[in-house]
Amino acid sequence: MRILVKLGGSLLDTPSERQRLAGDLAALPARVQTVIVHGGGKQMTRFLAERGVESKFVDGLRVTTPEVVDAILKVFAGSVNHELVASLVAAGARAVGLSGIDAMIAEAEQLREDLGAVGRIVRGDGALLELLTSNGYLPVVACVAGDRQGRFFNVNADQMAVACAAGFHADKLFFLTDVEGVKQDGRILPVLTPAACQQLIDAGVATGGMQAKLNAACDGLARGVGEVVIVPGGRPGVVNSLLAGEHIGTRLAVHT
Repeated sequence: MRILVKLGGSLLDTPSERQRLAGDLAALPARVQTVIVHGGGKQMTRFLAERGVESKFVDGLRVTTPEVVDAILKVFAGSVNHELVASLVAAGARAVGLSGIDAMIAEAEQLREDLGAVGRIVRGDGALLELLTSNGYLPVVACVAGDRQGRFFNVNADQMAVACAAGFHADKLFFLTDVEGVKQDGRILPVLTPAACQQLIDAGVATGGMQAKLNAACDGLARGVGEVVIVPGGRPGVVNSLLAGEHIGTRLAVHT
């Protein structure tokens, strides 16, 4: 089985939480080939603020000036990635830190000129991920993508996860978040189809980050990922529980 686990940056913000997650992921069965994709928006905003740079957002996307691009490499592909890799190694995993630039795991183009170096992923190549996982390594991919002219782009971590999952031919994509799942009227919706996701978006129930996550999840299903599950990343052992068949969070599939 092949899975991709996307970790929200908020889950990696403290050493204790990062070490707990690393322990859980390092303990996954060897038969489960795993790839990790992570964000780091919270850490990025803090890094920029410490240097007197204001974070500006348009339509929920961080405006990425040349100054911010430099910070993205230092934070996403640097400190956040390497701290997570180090925690995984300490937990016994053969973790390898990567970004979408490596071997064109995620190839991108500029999304919009007014956003600067914000990228839209145009294709993914899972060959390196397959090579590593088939030999017992655990790839850890930061949400930075590149193009064939040597430029690099800030990309949405959910979209990076989908591109990697599709390129890797993942059977399951797990979004580990700081929420319990997709909610409507205060209750968690256990199962959603793409049509039901669109209804939630149209009705204004799913907005902001959850809207973006649902759009990314539906894109993943359309690109061949077997199922996508949005789950609370703060729950100990959540990935192993999902693999054991436990119903947690919200599962998205083409057919319920």
